Amino acid sequence: MKTVLKYFKGDKAIWLIALMLAVFSLLLVYSSIVTLAYKHQGGNTAYYLFRHGIFLGLGFVLMYVTHKMKYSYFSRIAQLLLYAAVPLLLLTLLIGSNLNNASRWLTIPVINQSFQTSDLAKLGLIMYTARMLWLKKEVLHDFRQAFIPIIIPVAVVCALILPANFSTAAVLFSACMVLMYIGGVPIKHFLSLIPVGIVALSMIFLIAQFAPQVFPRAETWKKRVERYMGDKNAEDIAGNYQVAQAKIAISNGGIIGRGPGNSTQRAFLPHPYSDFIYAIVLEEYGALGGVFILLLYIVLFFRTIKMSTKTEKPFPQLLAMGISFLMVFQALINMGVAVNLLPVTGQPLPLMSMGGTSTWFTCIGLGIILSVSRGIDLENNRKTKLEDYAIA
Repeated sequence: MKTVLKYFKGDKAIWLIALMLAVFSLLLVYSSIVTLAYKHQGGNTAYYLFRHGIFLGLGFVLMYVTHKMKYSYFSRIAQLLLYAAVPLLLLTLLIGSNLNNASRWLTIPVINQSFQTSDLAKLGLIMYTARMLWLKKEVLHDFRQAFIPIIIPVAVVCALILPANFSTAAVLFSACMVLMYIGGVPIKHFLSLIPVGIVALSMIFLIAQFAPQVFPRAETWKKRVERYMGDKNAEDIAGNYQVAQAKIAISNGGIIGRGPGNSTQRAFLPHPYSDFIYAIVLEEYGALGGVFILLLYIVLFFRTIKMSTKTEKPFPQLLAMGISFLMVFQALINMGVAVNLLPVTGQPLPLMSMGGTSTWFTCIGLGIILSVSRGIDLENNRKTKLEDYAIA
């Protein structure tokens, strides 16, 4: 065992969390794809299980390769990734695959595999923001010299994601704001965004009213919020179908759950293998299983914070905390939707939902966190050896 573990550097707890989430993912996806398999593969559930297993396996390969890189490398490619993400997002809006009035995917021609360009943009923007906060650390108080060069790319990327995926744009924007606050941006700069935000939201509302083709998803956003805030009357049962089925699943699960593979609501829940996979967790593994999954994400976040305190270098600190916060925040939103604490958003559960290339980007993100952990350990070991040598 020690021979194998020596090849896996960085925080072993984060490796273990990733492995446990992946194992749960395989169990839950296999349990929840029955309807999908009968619809598209003649009941062959093994097809989707094998496909998801391949994506997870390749994801862990990407995680391993990424964690072997020096974290300074990510600073050098951050700007390149951002420059690549912006035209890809624009291209997605123009010619991307459209589903439910949302153009979110581009298809890679050679392998005929679609990928969500916002996944690349999320990773690139967090890396870029961490890099800029590091480079501008001495002038963060200066609105024009520091805040503007950081906030403009954040606004552009989120604006390009927003028409097709409001929740992803909101999650990414929030993560960047938190990262900027941690990085030392003065609160007065954030306050200056309030009037800009009011104007932007007003414009979106007006455009959605008078030119709905610009924001085809606006009506969906409005209905989701209204259903969440309003009375769940009989006339709106169809609109609240997802939430109603999730509630039944949670009720069925109780404290200890119905057991692996024994979900009944998987046949009724739309997308039980992605957006509502946490409802299947609660039905099959009960409240105890649900709390366990929640704790895995929380421990991931706090392990990242603990690891970040071991270095005084701003870039690795901000990079690891930014990626970790984005993942955990997205996970909490997915769980909140499943238990009806939040309106339906369509956010998948990182590393657990069946999601193709989104699994790869999640694994790359975890690989970056582990790269930072590995780099910090190497630096601290080198420092300790130098101190011992000096004493000797």
